[in-house]
Amino acid sequence: MKTLQLLACLALMGVYQANAQTLNKKAKTYAEISVKEGGKWEGRKYIGGTFKNVQKLKLAPEHTDHSFDIRYEGPGWESNKIGYRLYLDWRNAIDIFGKKTEAIVLPQVGQDGFDSYHEMSDWGADILKAGKGIGIGSIDRYLNNQRLHFYEVDSTLAKVENKSKSSGVKINYYGWKTAGEKIDFTSQLTITPNQRHTQHNIQASKAISGICTGIVKQKNTEIFKKVSQNKKWAYLATYGTQSLIPDQLGMAILYEVTNIESEVDAEFDHLLVFKPSTQAVTFYFLGAWEQEKDGIKSKEAFVKYLDEKLNELNKKGKI
Repeated sequence: MKTLQLLACLALMGVYQANAQTLNKKAKTYAEISVKEGGKWEGRKYIGGTFKNVQKLKLAPEHTDHSFDIRYEGPGWESNKIGYRLYLDWRNAIDIFGKKTEAIVLPQVGQDGFDSYHEMSDWGADILKAGKGIGIGSIDRYLNNQRLHFYEVDSTLAKVENKSKSSGVKINYYGWKTAGEKIDFTSQLTITPNQRHTQHNIQASKAISGICTGIVKQKNTEIFKKVSQNKKWAYLATYGTQSLIPDQLGMAILYEVTNIESEVDAEFDHLLVFKPSTQAVTFYFLGAWEQEKDGIKSKEAFVKYLDEKLNELNKKGKI
C-alpha cells in the first residue's frame, strides 16, 4: 500500500510540475478551469479521459453535480492567501480552499482523485461545507422562502483570465429560468495579490426580484454586521469553528447598502437580496482561515481586519 501511495504522489508531482511550468513563478494569483478529454459520457457521468486546462468552456448539456468531467467541479481562482472554486452546475455555490502556503496550488488540486482535496495536505484543503447552502458570495434567486438554484439554463460559458496583477473567472449564464422568468446573467470574479477577498461583479439582462448572495450557515458561529461611516458600505460576516477541520474560519460579504433590498435569515444561509436592476453591481466576499500563513486566529483580529476593509471602502469606494 505504501508503494502505491508513493507512486501516486510521484505521478501527482509530475502533473503539478508540468502545469506549474506554464505559470509565472512569481505569480501571486491564478485562475483555471480543467476538463476531461479522451473519455465518454455515460448518462450524466463522464467515464475515463484525462484533465486538460482550457481558457474557456461551454458546459456540456449532460453535466450536473458529480459528473467527474471538470476537475474539482468547476473553475477555481486563488491569491497567495486563499483559494476559491465554484460548482459549475445547478448548485452554483462557491467553496473555499484553505491554503497553508503562499505558493500557487490549484494546478495540483484534484489531480490524484476526485475527493482528494477534502483531506488535509501540505498545501491545505477544502475547508468549507456548503451542503444545501449558498457557500460564500455566490449567486442564486430567493423567492417564497426558497432558493431556486440554476436548474434550468439554456447554456453556460466560463472563461478564465490571468493578468500580471489579477486573475479571474467570467461566467455567462444564457437563458437562466426561474419562476417563469428567463434572463441572461453575467458573473465576474476577480482576485488580486496579497488579498483574501474576491471582487464579484454581477449583471442581469432583466430587472427581476430575488437575486441574492450570502453566507452558508454553520454551527458554532457568531454573526457580525457593520455600516461604514459614510453609510454607503456595510459588511455581513460570520466567525467561529466553522471549517471542516474543524477550526477557526471567518467569512464576510462587503456590499453597497443602496444595492440591497433586504437581509434574510433563511434555512441554510444568511442572505442579502439585491434590488431588481439591469445595472452592474459590485460586492466583495472573503474567507479568513486560521491556518493560512500569518493567518487571522481570533474573532477580535477578524473583526479588526473587516473594519479596516470597511474603512478603505468608506474612503476609496473600492478595496
